Amino acid sequence: MTLANFNELLEKYAELIVKVGVNVQKGHTVVLRIAVDQAPLARLITKKAYEAGASEVLLQWADETIQKEYLLHADETRLSEVADYKLKEADYWLEKGASRISVVSSDPAALAGVDSDRLATFNKANGKAFLTLSNAVQANKVSWTVVAAAGEGWAKKVFPELSKEEAIDALWDQIFKTTRIYAPDPTKAWMEHDEKLQAKAKMLNDEQFTALHYTAPGTDLVVGLPKNHIWEAPSSVNARGELFMANMPTEEVFTAPDANNVNGTVTSTKPLSYAGNIIEGMHFTFKDGKVVDFKADKGQDVLANLLAIDEGAKHLGEVALVPDPSPISQSGITFFNTLFDENASNHLALGSAYAFSIQGGTEMSDEELKKAGLNRSHTHVDFMIGSDQMNIDGIRQDGSKVAIFRNGDWA
Repeated sequence: MTLANFNELLEKYAELIVKVGVNVQKGHTVVLRIAVDQAPLARLITKKAYEAGASEVLLQWADETIQKEYLLHADETRLSEVADYKLKEADYWLEKGASRISVVSSDPAALAGVDSDRLATFNKANGKAFLTLSNAVQANKVSWTVVAAAGEGWAKKVFPELSKEEAIDALWDQIFKTTRIYAPDPTKAWMEHDEKLQAKAKMLNDEQFTALHYTAPGTDLVVGLPKNHIWEAPSSVNARGELFMANMPTEEVFTAPDANNVNGTVTSTKPLSYAGNIIEGMHFTFKDGKVVDFKADKGQDVLANLLAIDEGAKHLGEVALVPDPSPISQSGITFFNTLFDENASNHLALGSAYAFSIQGGTEMSDEELKKAGLNRSHTHVDFMIGSDQMNIDGIRQDGSKVAIFRNGDWA
């Protein structure tokens, strides 16, 4: 590692993740999922969490090579089952109100070559088994954050022209830039950023548009919005009343669409890294909320299996606004990682909606959420649709329109 002051920057990053990402308090349980090759960061996060008063830090180590071997060779019955001890572990996390830190660093194509049907079987089984945990996270019952670390395979995908060491340095540099680690006071910088996006969310919440109309090359889409929907900015509040940041970096404001009121066509503008595969050039046609036609220039089978996970996978669960002039977009870098690429572009998500995206939603049952128009599913996958050519109009109750985006930026 040749990046100047790397160890100091990594420690600042770990502290930001703990204090701002999940806002660890005395007595908290923390669950950390991180790759084995990111052990230095794992040790720092663990140290900072205990310094903040955590009662316990539980590590889930990940290894993409071992995971691929499992998916290639494990008995079919194991792919379609989830062991009881894993379910009991998830129940323990929920009982303790555990804060969840997920550190993404894997090669975007780590699972290329795995049979798409086997991969779909595994993903479907896990999505169904951990639905209660997913619902708790999506309702902000617990604090959670997704952050990044520079893995070798990912770094070489983003910076193929550089040597391995140079690529890892370059990716860490981007991670530190976009999470404001270079600021004199990263925590203060995050709070100021949150305030700016909260103002955008307030404007949209005050309007309560009935729909959004997206137009761009390959896109002419009307997305209905449910009554009493709520636009969220970076910070959220958990069931204990504690502030946290679900994604770092983030440049979005987002809400849930009316899952039964989406019509038209939309084209993706960035590659999607999903289930260890790259999907490119996605085109969708929606009617009455449902995907009725689709194709991908690359990864058609993987996309088909995603849409087949359950009925909700064919409907939208999130609509997010990100200006094209955002720092990540202006970097000109395609990260092949949703955490970054979604913050360079307006995006939508197939699958489950966040329950907090509607007034009173966190206390509603799945049936009540569906009745209110929020999609329910075992999956949630963002895909990017924004560009500097995208216009978005908000449609009011009386049918009048208000310009929200022009040429990819806030109007």
